[in-house]
Amino acid sequence: MTESYEVIVVGGGAAGLSAALVLGRARRRTLVVDAGEPRNAPSAHMQGFLSRDGMAPAEFLAVGREEIARYGVELVRDRAVDARRAEGFLVDARGADGLQADARRADGFQLTLASGRTVRARHLVVATGLRDELPDVPGVAERFGRDVLHCPYCHGWEVRDQAFGVLATSPLSVHQALMVTQWSKDVTLFLHTVAESELTAEDLRRLGTAGVRVVPGEVAGLVAEDDRLAGVRLADGTVHAREAVFVAPRAVPQTDLLERLGAELRDTPFGAYPVIDERGQTTVPGLWTAGNASGFAEQVINAASRGYRAGAAINGELLFADLDATAGH
Repeated sequence: MTESYEVIVVGGGAAGLSAALVLGRARRRTLVVDAGEPRNAPSAHMQGFLSRDGMAPAEFLAVGREEIARYGVELVRDRAVDARRAEGFLVDARGADGLQADARRADGFQLTLASGRTVRARHLVVATGLRDELPDVPGVAERFGRDVLHCPYCHGWEVRDQAFGVLATSPLSVHQALMVTQWSKDVTLFLHTVAESELTAEDLRRLGTAGVRVVPGEVAGLVAEDDRLAGVRLADGTVHAREAVFVAPRAVPQTDLLERLGAELRDTPFGAYPVIDERGQTTVPGLWTAGNASGFAEQVINAASRGYRAGAAINGELLFADLDATAGH
C-alpha cells in the first residue's frame, strides 16, 4: 500500500527538520525521511547558531526530532532511492481542527524508499545536503572535525592563536588561507598539488601582506602525537610543526532526487546546484530544496532559515491551491 501525505521532506538535518516543524505547526500531514547521515557528524560542537552555540550536533538534531513529533510529523529512518511524478492520487489532510479531513485527489511525487516502502506527496522538499570528499592525504580523514577543519567561522575561535596550516586543494585555497589569518597570525599555506605558477600576482601580494608563508611541495601526511596534530610532513621528509590544519573538501551535492525529477541545475565553483527562487522552489512546481542541497555555504543556522522559509511557502501554496480548486467546483 502506498501512503499519501501533503508534504514529504527528504533529509532530517537542520533544513529538513525546520521545514517539517513549520509544516507540522500548520497542520499539514508531513513525513520526514532521514537516512541518519548528517554532514556535521564528525564535529563535537556547532558554533555560530544564536542560543545554540557550542551545542553538539547530535543533541541539536535530537531536540529537533522531539519538536516535530509534538505536531504529529512522522519521521522514518530510511533512504529515498527513487523518485518520479505521480498524478491523480488520493491524499489525506488535516482539517482546521487538526483532525482527519476528507481526502482529495492531487498531483505530486512518489518516492521509493530503501526499505521497499512507497510514499506520495503533493509537495516534496529535498534537504539531503552534500558529501565532503577529503584529500587523499594520510591523517586528514582520521582527524577531520577535530584539528583538521574546513570552516573558520565554525571552528576558528576554538583554535585561535594556534599554528595553522592550510592544505591547498586548488588555487582557491589562497582565499581560505587569507581568511584564517583573522584567527591566527601564524599561518602556512602548503601548496601540495597546486603549482606555484597557478597563483596570481595578486594572490602572492595578499599572502605576503597577511604574513602567510607559502610552502611548495606535495604533502605526504599529517603527524600526530598523543592524539593531537603536531605537524605536516612533506614528501621530501621535512616536517612543519602545526597545531591545526584547514582544508577545503570537494563538495558533492546530493542532488540525485532533484535530477531524477527534472530540476534544472546551475554550475558553480563548488559543484552543480539547483536553480531555485527566493523561497527554495526549483524549476519543477512543487519540488523544493533547502540546506546544502541548495547551496554550498548553507551553514546550520542558514539551513534552518531556508527550511523555515520553504515550509511556510509550501503551506501557502497548498492553501491557495485548495481554495481555488474548491471555488472552481
